[in-house]
Amino acid sequence: MRRIARLADVEDDLDALCRADPRLAVVRAAAGQVELRLTDPGYDSLVSIVVSQMVSRASAAAILGRFAALVSPMTPQRVLQAEDGAFRQAGLSRPKQRAIVALARAVDDGLDLNRLCGLDAAEAIARLTAVDGIGPWTAQVYLLFAAGHPDVFPARDVALQSAVGHALGISPRPGDKALEQIARSWSPWRGAAARLFWAYYRDIKGRDAAPVVAQPPAG
Repeated sequence: MRRIARLADVEDDLDALCRADPRLAVVRAAAGQVELRLTDPGYDSLVSIVVSQMVSRASAAAILGRFAALVSPMTPQRVLQAEDGAFRQAGLSRPKQRAIVALARAVDDGLDLNRLCGLDAAEAIARLTAVDGIGPWTAQVYLLFAAGHPDVFPARDVALQSAVGHALGISPRPGDKALEQIARSWSPWRGAAARLFWAYYRDIKGRDAAPVVAQPPAG
């Protein structure tokens, strides 16, 4: 599978995307820097995406920071040993706690999050969403930022819906089914399109809505 692994890969895909859909050249000019946001695959990266669901980027980063301090190292085994109080102190909701624990149990039972990154997107999403509490948005974002998958677009993302609606003059903003249909025309560069519209959202709203993902260790 071709992988988005460098900022140059994003730029190349954006070039191809704008040639295929010239409307997006204006979006690209307005969006400014479109970031790579690539992270190492693994449990902590997927946990960070779970934490990012339905909260602002700043709130997600704060919650993730508290949780990482309380449950260190953030491994499946350590999470399975953690008491309920650690989740509450971090500010995690009960549904997110259940998802994080269910994911820890799945990984402990043999789910290989690194190997998933080499699978076809549909198969990888199916395996991830088989875990209780892991939905399509979480699975797709993991494939975008941990696997560097070039052709995934999380159409359920409200920021992407708002950004595409604003950029293309669609009112009210497209829902997930409509946006999924729109994004099909951007294949096989949907990963770059998602990054582009998150950057565009930052430009029109003045805040970053791209999900928080755990960063690879320095070195």
